[in-house]
Amino acid sequence: MSFDYKRMIKFEHNVGAKDKKIRLYAGVALLAVSLFTASVILLLVGLVLVATSYFGWCPAYSGFGKNSLEAGEVAAEAPAAAETESENDAQ
Repeated sequence: MSFDYKRMIKFEHNVGAKDKKIRLYAGVALLAVSLFTASVILLLVGLVLVATSYFGWCPAYSGFGKNSLEAGEVAAEAPAAAETESENDAQ
């Protein structure tokens, strides 16, 4: 398995619905724990998990070519992207 930096800059969605939920819950839990323990490392890890859950893109997944999206999720995102492109073409 090799790490590809060029794949990282594409910013394509690569985090599926289940993965988003797990990241969000784990991130919020780490943020809560970091408040009580005053741990900066837990705070940073929690923020990264919440951010990757929110944006649906993980730079580590992109670099290693991993994708946790299911087939239905990819198809649901494609029409939205096509609408945006058609609106840009119309202008």
